[in-house]
Amino acid sequence: MNVATIALKGLRQRALSSALTSFSVALGVMLMVAVLVIYAILESTFSQRSIGYDLIVGPKGSPLQLVLSTVYHTSPPIENLPYRYYREFAARPGVTEAIPVAIGDTTEQGNFPIVGTIPRYFLLSYAPGREFRIKGRSLSKPFDALIGSRVAQVNGWDIGSKFRMIHGGGEGHVHDEEFTVVGLLAPTGTPNDKSVFVHLDGFYQVSGHDKPFAEAIVRERQFFEEPPLSPEELAAEVRRLEKKYGHTHSHGAHDHDHFHDIPDIQKEVTSILVRTKSPIVARLIEGELKKGLQAQAVNPIVPMRQLMEDVLGGVKLMLLVLTGLIIAVSGIGIFVSIYNSMAARKREIAIMRALGARRQTVFAIILSESMILCLGGGLLGLLMGHGLVFVAAPVVEAYSGIIVDPWAFEPVEVWLLPALLVLSWLAGVLPGMTAYRTDVAEALSS
Repeated sequence: MNVATIALKGLRQRALSSALTSFSVALGVMLMVAVLVIYAILESTFSQRSIGYDLIVGPKGSPLQLVLSTVYHTSPPIENLPYRYYREFAARPGVTEAIPVAIGDTTEQGNFPIVGTIPRYFLLSYAPGREFRIKGRSLSKPFDALIGSRVAQVNGWDIGSKFRMIHGGGEGHVHDEEFTVVGLLAPTGTPNDKSVFVHLDGFYQVSGHDKPFAEAIVRERQFFEEPPLSPEELAAEVRRLEKKYGHTHSHGAHDHDHFHDIPDIQKEVTSILVRTKSPIVARLIEGELKKGLQAQAVNPIVPMRQLMEDVLGGVKLMLLVLTGLIIAVSGIGIFVSIYNSMAARKREIAIMRALGARRQTVFAIILSESMILCLGGGLLGLLMGHGLVFVAAPVVEAYSGIIVDPWAFEPVEVWLLPALLVLSWLAGVLPGMTAYRTDVAEALSS
């Protein structure tokens, strides 16, 4: 009979206390694994690995809100930029790609965010080295739509499905215009999975998405710091535009075979996704816009990294310290459990010694018991931790829009078992020394 077998028999004799002690280790490891995995997923989501653009350009305001609304679709947009500004920005030297984005509405079914953009969006990588894969076709007609994998799953939509959007999301007005799903995006593990993309031309066709001429003229002149028009001049300009385009944009339902020509002055974009020739160009643009009052350029990584460090970093540290303390207390529990059993086991140990067992063998048995409790609890904790992530994944996704991979594994987890081995040695060495020093004659005679 080897040392491990004898140790297991000893633990079975104290089955309840051994199980509870090992389970306390498992709980600590479970929480630590869940914290490590979920934090790593958040860190990956809010990092350059999940964003394929150098800058996000939007109205002046909170950089964090701009990134959350444009990239993660979890925050309402700050304001809008005139379409003219987008056209001029796209023509700037050093800008290689400028993708307009218009957001704010949601789907009537499922309340998924609507993103108005151009077909070019899907020809670029959504993250470094990661390309969109589309079942069906991309956007080509104004009322075309592409949907993320999560949208298709939850709403049961497929190619050919039709939907309407709610103005401003929530309990807002439901637009009459219908969009048709022409393609399904393969899972990306990003907020794209929970988004619905529509052609920007169609987005502008929706009633209420075009500014009235008078308001658009005033807004554009204010944005570009141009002299305001007098009431007479403004009325004349409105009449000129109405005559040129032959109508004011009707706020009724649209026939899919008839589209109004929306003048640029009535169009707005929420933000612009930008790629530049080099990081130096990006920093120059960022610094230049910082001095102005109209718009801001934000490196999408900076505010998210700051959020991670300032808020989630402290939470992670606190949770890791807490779970570390739980595991340490579990180690103390193992020590107390084995040490308290020594008094009742002195005769058993003495008999083993009398039958020829060496002191080192007795010491190894006690140490083995501690290792079995720690490692058994650790392995159970690893399984429970990943099980907790698996269960929490859809909840986190539903409430935050962040895609959590339930099968994610953190490399640092491989150090948990060696750390538990050290803990088991610390918890078992003193009881083992007590058994090692047991006086055979005294224990047999008592």
